[in-house]
Amino acid sequence: MKWILVTLATGALFAAGPEPPRHHPVLVELFTSEGCSSCPPADALLEKLDSPEVIVLSEHVDYWNDIGWKDQYSSPVYSERQKKYAQQFYLNSVYTPRMVIDGVAEVVGNDNRAVRARIAAAGQREKIPVRMSSTGPDRIRIEVDANSNSNADVMLAVASNEAVTDVRSGENGGSKLHHVAVVRSITSIGTIRNGEVFSKEIPLKQEPGQRIIAWVQVRGQGPVLGSAIKH
Repeated sequence: MKWILVTLATGALFAAGPEPPRHHPVLVELFTSEGCSSCPPADALLEKLDSPEVIVLSEHVDYWNDIGWKDQYSSPVYSERQKKYAQQFYLNSVYTPRMVIDGVAEVVGNDNRAVRARIAAAGQREKIPVRMSSTGPDRIRIEVDANSNSNADVMLAVASNEAVTDVRSGENGGSKLHHVAVVRSITSIGTIRNGEVFSKEIPLKQEPGQRIIAWVQVRGQGPVLGSAIKH
């Protein structure tokens, strides 16, 4: 009888088949502008991608602001971040809409097939667990497991869940544009050295309608090693 039970258990194990590939959260940054007529389709795609598995950031650049419409969500901080990525990818210029996937790939932001292919590939990369928790009314703790890679920055972004703008002039004049995960600030809250665990509590009030995103990125705006979101 014991032999029969072992056989049945072994048979059930093989019948279950191989374990499906693990999917780790992927960070997708969209560099966009309300003054760019090619950006609304990329904004719409970003909204479709927005999920626990795909953590999205909408970073509005400011270099379109003097071409007919000033984007109220734009900042030179995001333009500089995009320029840094261009250097990382050995590109001569920046453009909108551009998506950067986990800091390791860049693609035209309204190319649905190419975007999804790169996200699928990035989702198979091993990642470092990143955790966020509330420790008080206006405080959160960010924890990161040991990093076996090179030195990395722990980044934190606060973003509005959604925003709607009636554009009155410029290339999108007369259009009502809808955005998700509109970044209002990006800051570095610390650095992790090779092999270290990271834990830090910071004062941060999360307003209604906002999300907080934390991620670990190799110094110099390199590959993203892990990310997390708190709604």
